[in-house]
Amino acid sequence: MQKLLAFFVVLLFALVGLGMGSMFYMYKQWEKISPLKEPVLLEIPKGYGAEQVGRMLQKNGVIESARSFKWWCSFHSGSVNFKTGWYKIPIGQNIEQIVALLSSGKTASIRATIPEGKATWEIAGILSHPLNLDSAKLDSLMHNEFFAKSLGVDAKDLEGYLLPNTYDFPYGADEQLVIKILTRANLKLRDEMQAKNSPVWDELGGWHKVLTMASVVEKEAAVPQEQVHIAGVFLNRFRIGMPLGADPTVRFIFRNLTGPIYKSQLESNNPYNTRKFAGLMPGPISNPGKAAIEATLFPIKTESLFFVAKDDGSREHFFSKTLSQHNSYKNTAAKNRGE
Repeated sequence: MQKLLAFFVVLLFALVGLGMGSMFYMYKQWEKISPLKEPVLLEIPKGYGAEQVGRMLQKNGVIESARSFKWWCSFHSGSVNFKTGWYKIPIGQNIEQIVALLSSGKTASIRATIPEGKATWEIAGILSHPLNLDSAKLDSLMHNEFFAKSLGVDAKDLEGYLLPNTYDFPYGADEQLVIKILTRANLKLRDEMQAKNSPVWDELGGWHKVLTMASVVEKEAAVPQEQVHIAGVFLNRFRIGMPLGADPTVRFIFRNLTGPIYKSQLESNNPYNTRKFAGLMPGPISNPGKAAIEATLFPIKTESLFFVAKDDGSREHFFSKTLSQHNSYKNTAAKNRGE
C-alpha cells in the first residue's frame, strides 16, 4: 500500500513538473521574438481564427509554434479580434505584438501621389504600376456613367472628380476601390467648400461647374500664386459672354498635351472648344487640386480680361484689361523668347 501511495506521489510530482515545464516552455514561446529576418506581407482571409492564423504564421516563418500562438490567443481571448486584410509584419515582434497588429485593422498600404491637373487617362497610367492595376480597366471605370452615379457623382464620367493628393491605398485594393477613395475625397472637399458660401458657387451653377472652371484654372496657372488672378480673368469673361479662350480645352479634345495646336483643332466644333464657344465646357478637362478650386471660388477682384505667358523663365503671365495692352505684352513675350 505504501509503495502504491509512493508511486502516485511520484507520478503526481512528475505530472506537475511536466505541466510546469510545458507552461514555462509555452511562456518562453509567447515572449520569444519572431525569427523573421525581414518584414513579411500576409493576407488574413475572412473568417480565419487563431488556429488558421497560427498555422499561416508558422508556415511563413513569423513564429516557431502555431500551437503556442493558439494557446496565447485562448488565454487572452479579449485581445484577439483578427480583421481581414493584408498586413505587413515587421521584425522583432513577439506573439502579443503580432496579435495586436492583426487585430488592429491597420492593414498594409501603398502610397501613391496624384499630381494636380492630370486628366483621368493620365491618372489611370499613374496608378496602374504602383498598385498593380489594369490601366485600361481604370480608364473604363472612370468613364462609366453608371459607375459615376453609383458613387454619388451626377455626371457622365469622373473627369474632375478624382481629387489630386498623396494617398495610402490599402494593399490589394482593386480598381473600383481606388477610384472610390479618390472620388470620396473630392465629394468631402465639395461639402467643405460649399459650407464657405462663396457667391461664385451659385453663379457658376454648382459643384460640377465649379470643377469645370477650376480645371481650366489649374491647367493655365503655371505658378500657384497666379491661380486667383487667372480665375478672376476667366470669371470676367464668363460674366460678359466672352469665350474663355483656353488652349488646354482644345488639347483635351484631342489628347494633345504637348506640341503645337493646329488650326483645324482650333476650329473644332466640339463643345469643349473654348477658343470658339462662349461659356463653360460640358465638364472638367482635368482633375483640379484644392488650391485651384479655392481660387475659383474666391478669386481676386480684377478688371483684367487677358493674360499671356511672359516667357522669361518665371512661368508667370502678363495681365491686361484691353486687347491693345494684351497685344503689346504678346510682343514683349516674343522678345523674351528671342524672336
